[in-house]
Amino acid sequence: MNTLPKAIFCWSGGKDSAYCLHKVLSEKLADVKYLLTTINDEFKRVSMHGIQEVLLDKQVEAIGIPLLKVRVREGTNSEYEKQMEAILLQAKAEGVSHVIFGDIFLEDLRIYRENNLAKVGMKAIFPLWKMDTTYLINDFFKKGFKTITCCVNDGYLTGEWAGKKINKQFIEQLPTNVDPCGENGEYHTFCYDGPIFKNKIEFKGGEKVYKALPLKTNNDCTSQSEITTKGFWFYDLIPN
Repeated sequence: MNTLPKAIFCWSGGKDSAYCLHKVLSEKLADVKYLLTTINDEFKRVSMHGIQEVLLDKQVEAIGIPLLKVRVREGTNSEYEKQMEAILLQAKAEGVSHVIFGDIFLEDLRIYRENNLAKVGMKAIFPLWKMDTTYLINDFFKKGFKTITCCVNDGYLTGEWAGKKINKQFIEQLPTNVDPCGENGEYHTFCYDGPIFKNKIEFKGGEKVYKALPLKTNNDCTSQSEITTKGFWFYDLIPN
């Protein structure tokens, strides 16, 4: 009998992570020993998504898999890679050989992840790779998951899209240049209910905040298109 590879699952707290984790667990693709999330240690929030760390902890408690936290303050790639390498080597010493990601079609991101893992002698698993994003989001609804936008990219969407619960009407109303799963970074989400959770994550809506990007000639948020991103709208979720 084949033994499942021991793995870390990269958990953002959003819908793609939730759907991907459900797929991994239900289809027995790996033995998930840990979840892993990058935290902005200055603000105590999930990097990019802006979700409060306490809400992340509530998700993890409801899932029932231990969480490893990569804490960053400078926000540079070198800092992130250094912190990530330390945690991966620690997990590798415990027999973990693979890291699971919920990426769907960003080739450059996949190569970046695979190259970094190769440095520590580990391999990547991409369970959702090249799957149709319209199918994915509809199957997400079908399986009973619930999620809300916590961050939107102003190159694609206006601030009114921040703090919207995602359903079929939301997807139907998206501009035509926005991927249904937001795979190009158009929007990010917080998943608060679904089959991977033992209980629903309770929260209330808070402040909506706009944060402009530092002025520069290029950034990785625009590498996939001619869209110009000037900043992001964040919708703060307050734990109940």
